[in-house]
Amino acid sequence: MTPAALARDVADHLRFTAMQDPDTRDPQALYMALSRAVRDRLVVRWLATRAAYKKQDVKRAYYLSAEYLLGRALGHNLINLGLYDAAREVLAERGLDLSTVLEREHDPGLGNGGLGRLAACFLDSMATLGLPGFGYGIRYDYGIFEQGIEHGQQVERGDDWLRLGNPWEQARYSQTVTVHFHGRVEERVDGQGRFVTEWVDAAQVFGVPYDLPVAGYHTGTVNTLRLWSAKAAKEFNLELFNAGDFRRAVEAKALTESISKVLYPSDHSPEGRELRLKQQYFFVACSLADILRRYRQNHPVGFEGFADKAHIQLNDTHPAIAVAELMRILVDQEGLTWEQAWSITEATFGYTNHTLMPEALERWPVPMFERLLPRHLKIIYEINRRFLRRVSLAWPGDNARQARMSIIEEGHEPQVRMAHLATVGSHKVNGVAALHSELVRTDLLPDFAAMWPEKFCNKTNGVTPRRWLLQANPRLSALITEAIGSAWPADLDQLTGLAPLADDADFVARVAAAKRANKADLSRHLKTLLGVSLDPDALFDVQVKRMHEYKRQLLNVLAIIAHYLALKDGDAPAGPARVHLFGGKAAPGYAVAKEHIHLINDVADTINDDPAVAGRLKVVFIPNYGVSLAERIMPATDISEQISTAGFEASGTGNMKFAMNGALTVGTLDGANIEIRDAVGAEHFFLFGLDAAQVAARLRPPAGQPGDDPEQHIAASPTLARVLDLLASGFFCPEEPGRYAPLVARLRLADRYLVCADFEDYRRAQAEADARYLTPKVWARSALLNVAHSGRFSSDRTIAEYAQEIWGVKSVRIDL
Repeated sequence: MTPAALARDVADHLRFTAMQDPDTRDPQALYMALSRAVRDRLVVRWLATRAAYKKQDVKRAYYLSAEYLLGRALGHNLINLGLYDAAREVLAERGLDLSTVLEREHDPGLGNGGLGRLAACFLDSMATLGLPGFGYGIRYDYGIFEQGIEHGQQVERGDDWLRLGNPWEQARYSQTVTVHFHGRVEERVDGQGRFVTEWVDAAQVFGVPYDLPVAGYHTGTVNTLRLWSAKAAKEFNLELFNAGDFRRAVEAKALTESISKVLYPSDHSPEGRELRLKQQYFFVACSLADILRRYRQNHPVGFEGFADKAHIQLNDTHPAIAVAELMRILVDQEGLTWEQAWSITEATFGYTNHTLMPEALERWPVPMFERLLPRHLKIIYEINRRFLRRVSLAWPGDNARQARMSIIEEGHEPQVRMAHLATVGSHKVNGVAALHSELVRTDLLPDFAAMWPEKFCNKTNGVTPRRWLLQANPRLSALITEAIGSAWPADLDQLTGLAPLADDADFVARVAAAKRANKADLSRHLKTLLGVSLDPDALFDVQVKRMHEYKRQLLNVLAIIAHYLALKDGDAPAGPARVHLFGGKAAPGYAVAKEHIHLINDVADTINDDPAVAGRLKVVFIPNYGVSLAERIMPATDISEQISTAGFEASGTGNMKFAMNGALTVGTLDGANIEIRDAVGAEHFFLFGLDAAQVAARLRPPAGQPGDDPEQHIAASPTLARVLDLLASGFFCPEEPGRYAPLVARLRLADRYLVCADFEDYRRAQAEADARYLTPKVWARSALLNVAHSGRFSSDRTIAEYAQEIWGVKSVRIDL
């Protein structure tokens, strides 16, 4: 672990692994060599961790997630191993800065938004707390997509993140799993008079596991993230190839391996929907086979104690088919009775819900399900039959309730409701913020909560402070360590020790100076990346997140237009210069979200080219937003935009990262915003907008009561009316004047996300923020108190609650 030993191993990897000059100064070669040298050190801990878990026969938590938005690994592993300074010294001897080498790593293309970032934080916390945790997912060849902006519009390109190799992964070919699709089901009575079901004539796909090490912070624990890659059972048809039909010879292989090509293939076609279901079953089948293989190592006979040794957490509905798959294995392959298998299944699974939006709760057409997974559909039918019998006993004659609760949604095209399957098959169901969990109980799944009140609970999300403060914001981290000591990255509650320093003018000024330096760094980076010049003394107002209507980037841009008009008219109150930064990807098939990206860029082009507002207002859309960009943006942010329609955001984790880095939130009472505001103090949070109950009353009014009327809000706000008229006129797109007329028409007709209703109150909150920013000492004090009271939003706290209250998993000490 010394610089000298690390330098020697870097040279050895350059010579023996890469067959390059060991004295090279090439940053890419040094990135690979340094990564391999660090991985060597992880392997010692990795093997010790695996051996300890096996020897002690511990209960393990298995986390199943379709996404893991990991971010770059080298810097994070250097910090967690305590090797960051050693690596910096090794590279300095070669005349290179460590940051130059760290920039050579490509962000892994394994996730998209908050769901994947949360999963990555959870893995980090499991390892840091010494919990026997294991992540499972898919090794996507191309990830979500690489976002470009051409003529203001999003364009999607394949994100070939593996093109230069991944030094962190280790293929485990000997543990390849065979997965089946299609085929048919045969039912018969065997020689012992038992009813037997067989899934026959099914097509085969191989799942090859690739392992990534997950290191704890300053611990001996290194857990595993296992990702599955789809490989064809037959490489190609040799007969067709020799006949010269090269395309058909490899067609089956290409179609099979498309399962692990891209995260979230577009589901706007039947083929795309089927591919999504294939992806989900593929990684679930591989993962469960692996979990049972590991269980049999210590328990070669019987499955009675399986739930005592394994908890499987379903991260949203993507892995919900695992309920039916475990039943299939236990009943069809292991010969358990239905009752025995169901008892084990229900005790094994937990389900985390991440959305309240009905359209985001996965449903699969029954005909497609039957064609792809015929045996699983029969199992789901039987689960549903037995479940509905329990419902009928609890509420005799209530056919409407049975229809609402059924796993199969009847209709023109019957659908399998995956959220219902996950709820029925789990012993715990949790939301991810206090408000969200309450709405899951009262709005989303009220019938289930009435039947099983003890099953529902809350686990507010968190983020890992190792990446999102210690690594992302070294200037602020150094000040924190100087003030309260170095133990805080593993015990974030210690940040409360900063609160008394909010009255220390010198310390507050140093925190403010660190923020300005971070803003200057971001400005230089965006100058290089986009060619834009930003003033570090301006107020940096940031909204970076997945593009979606409920997140209301549209509300933000409408208010920017209003501010722009006020500046041109000379009516704007005294306020700071503002820089508005946007970033985020729209799903390839989400036309409205893409329209909003186009609008932001059109507005930016107009404002940034207008000399009347030069130096006072600037708007920038940053393409291809991801973890590495977030690590630059969040430490440089003054205002964090968390403006979703109340009751629509499950939790949010960006809101936590921003507060942790000293940004003040402009936000609604939605998701974890409520808990952030409670923690940091209402006076250090700019609240606006309708709350969840008011939103529900307007969008789903009681009988006889009027719903929301956007025209009423527009009529009451001359500013909003003017903004919408300007937008509809084509002012921001003179080459295509009618481009945004449909957007304005939709707002006027049916404003589903209440942009118009919240517009004026949002502008009021922004005016309050402007006024406070004009008093730098007051602003800096609020920023410091946001940092000081963000400790409860560590993912360590979240995972400790999961482990104790849902998983039943305990920490294991790893002795090296």
